[in-house]
Amino acid sequence: MERPLSENVLSRDSIRLGLKAADKDEVIRQCGEALLDVGAIQGPYAEAMFAREKEVSTYLGEGFAIPHGTNESRHYINRAALGFLQFPDGVAWNDETVYVAIPIASNSDEHVGILGALAEVLMDPDAAEKLRTTSSVDEVIALLSDIGEEE
Repeated sequence: MERPLSENVLSRDSIRLGLKAADKDEVIRQCGEALLDVGAIQGPYAEAMFAREKEVSTYLGEGFAIPHGTNESRHYINRAALGFLQFPDGVAWNDETVYVAIPIASNSDEHVGILGALAEVLMDPDAAEKLRTTSSVDEVIALLSDIGEEE
């Protein structure tokens, strides 16, 4: 089985640790910038991430959120990509606190598999805690590299 989280999808350049943000909107803005910086999206997709959040919260649980654009904005995606943005102090997200935001850009339904695999990783409390607190890009890659592999 091919791993959905290849280096093409989650690159070292889209992993950002030890960030700060005043609020949810600033987190979403930083998520859009991360995907823009690696060439995965065009500007209007980043703006559509705010529209998606207004439609439905992208909070996933365990201190994680998965900001992404609307279906109508998919044509602004250049390639499938994920980011990993860590906020060790936490950021208020509606009635929750987010420590990690994982922005998603996907033209197809491939993100459904990625989300399912990510949810499995987050069901491991130790792995989720490490992702929330690590200061190592290599550790993020190691913890997420198993996504999609058969046990």
